[in-house]
Amino acid sequence: MQVTLKILRFDPAKDQRPHWQTYQVEAEPTDRVLDLLHKVKWEQDGTLAFRRSCGHGICGSDAMLINGRNRLACKTLVKDLGKVITVEPIRGLPVEKDLIVDMEPFFAAYRAVKPFLINEEPPPQRERLQSPEERERFDHGTKCILCASCTTSCPVFWVNGTYLGPAAIVQAHRFIFDSRDRGKRERFKALGSGSGVWRCRTAYNCTEACPREIPVTQLIEEVKREILFDRF
Repeated sequence: MQVTLKILRFDPAKDQRPHWQTYQVEAEPTDRVLDLLHKVKWEQDGTLAFRRSCGHGICGSDAMLINGRNRLACKTLVKDLGKVITVEPIRGLPVEKDLIVDMEPFFAAYRAVKPFLINEEPPPQRERLQSPEERERFDHGTKCILCASCTTSCPVFWVNGTYLGPAAIVQAHRFIFDSRDRGKRERFKALGSGSGVWRCRTAYNCTEACPREIPVTQLIEEVKREILFDRF
């Protein structure tokens, strides 16, 4: 089948503003959008720039706005999109070139919530144990691949780039509810600030965008309640 691929392109070295460029690509229904981008770059236009790494939905590096919705190019099939496919960079982050964005603001928010185990108690002779039920409590957060699909689909993040965003809050949730961790109040400093979790307007865009089906909005609400309960 013949597919029309419309890509929003921008090269800061020569463009004043982004513009659409159209390519005709021969594709199978089971081809992925990533396959089409490869065909364009390798066979038609080597100047096209985009990020990708594992190609199997594990690294999250090829998150893009595809037909108006945040998705991973390596997991999105042509048969689910139709014969006209639009591809844009994810929103809310500075565009470096074409589909590549500067991820530093996203990872700055990630670092702000201290995404690592904090426990200064003397370690036991063996590992710090926890029950299957305690492990299950933060299971959703362990599935996050930091693709930024949730954060860059959030309208609050679009208008306020200082908002920590859903992905950082999910990472905080993963450790706040870990029975071995003792650092939740350190994380609450960032989460309870003016750029923290109270900025969330419960729009559910983040949950709909997550390629790993993490209930992002639910986890954000759980963090809000934990901060409130901690005050009493």
